[in-house]
Amino acid sequence: MSDRVSWDALTSTALVGTDRRPYQGSLLEDAAVEVARRRAGRGPVTGGAPEDGGHGHVPVGDAPEQGRIEGGGRAHGHPGEAAEQGRIEDGGRAPEEEQAAVARPAADRLATIMAGQHERLLPEWLAEAARGGRRVPPFVLPELLDRGRRDRSIRAHLGVLAGQRGRWLAGHNPAWAYLLEEPTGETWELGGTADRRAHLRRLRTSDPKAARELLEGTWEQETPQDRAEFVGVLAAGLSMDDEPFLEHALDDRRLEVRQQAANLLTRLPGSGLAGRMAARARDCVTITGGTIAVEAPEACDRAMERDGIRPKPPRGTGERAWWLQQVIARAPLAIWERPPDTLLAMRIPEWDAEMKAGWMRAAVLQRDPEWARAMFAWDPIADLLEALGPEEQQRLAADFVKRHDLDSQLIMVLGGVSPHWREELATAVLRKILKVAGSQPWNLGELVRLAGERIDPGLADLAGRYSPEPPVQEVAALLRFRADMIKELT
Repeated sequence: MSDRVSWDALTSTALVGTDRRPYQGSLLEDAAVEVARRRAGRGPVTGGAPEDGGHGHVPVGDAPEQGRIEGGGRAHGHPGEAAEQGRIEDGGRAPEEEQAAVARPAADRLATIMAGQHERLLPEWLAEAARGGRRVPPFVLPELLDRGRRDRSIRAHLGVLAGQRGRWLAGHNPAWAYLLEEPTGETWELGGTADRRAHLRRLRTSDPKAARELLEGTWEQETPQDRAEFVGVLAAGLSMDDEPFLEHALDDRRLEVRQQAANLLTRLPGSGLAGRMAARARDCVTITGGTIAVEAPEACDRAMERDGIRPKPPRGTGERAWWLQQVIARAPLAIWERPPDTLLAMRIPEWDAEMKAGWMRAAVLQRDPEWARAMFAWDPIADLLEALGPEEQQRLAADFVKRHDLDSQLIMVLGGVSPHWREELATAVLRKILKVAGSQPWNLGELVRLAGERIDPGLADLAGRYSPEPPVQEVAALLRFRADMIKELT
């Protein structure tokens, strides 16, 4: 078979379907590999199977050439847009789509992104498209599904965006079977784990009690893995009404379920778990004048394990140090009865690092804004920003950018700030870029990319006017690219 015929047969069958003679080999895997090879500029594999047996797909570039449809004619537009749908050897016809595809400009931009231009914007494109309830066109499906196989971070929206055809393809290619576990909009009763989790999350937002009762009704029938997934959804709308259910979950056989339940009960200062942890913390810590005397736990008993204390420490950490950190992290922060700034200034003769690590973890775990601010001033860890609203995140980050040199910590802090960055933080970052451009231009790459990806794209003109220096103009160009991308999808 010639290269052209092999290519057309593979792509049109995988993306459209055909009534031609049965294909010899693993058609869908071969098609995906052939797509990858073509876009990567590599020659096709002649015959019925790729050199690598259908594994190790290559990242791809430009969209494939237009393919042929039934009867040898050439389809108008990209492969997969033809109306004719046929059969593959054992799979029947690709189902009709129920949702509209994104507009052609948006589809072309997606192909451009996957070809390597601003690839890190792919998750944002997918999220925006899913928000609009659209699907991706067939010609990008093989590459998109293959990327999802390699990159779990982009899977969240693929169940919706891939449409009926994507799920049909996934049903025939084990490498893409993960798609069948992603949410599609099905109901609690009929959906898979991801659909049911999404349904529970929506219900939890509107009616926390009804969501918990729905989960309680099926709890004993759920698989251990599903129980671990579902209990975390209760973080939204968490209240003392959830305590009895979460206390029951502390006795679950699966460690992940117990840990999730303990984490949520830690956020409830009035819970039984919080009270038990407060008693343990008081047994360990005595505050006298300006000194904090600490005695770490001597053992980790079963009751502590049930309340979320992990007995085995990470490599390089002693057992008692590890148990102390966890007790302090799960004890209600209110028990210290002093402002965090005051406590951080006190002398801790022994176990100083462990106490402060415990307080750091407590601020994150309990999402306490006062403690998060104080701990961020003491040690600016990006995780602390999760306890604060977007505006305060940006204000703290802007202050940090103004007084901190460009290094990995600054990048991590900025990475923890929710997009879209408004003018105060955007200006601080642009000023930092301009300053570093004059002294360390080789050190700017990640900061420039992060700015272009996180600043509100509505500030593209502001960035463009800020300075004619190339790194600033690079940020402005990326913001304009994102603005156009969002416009095409909305």
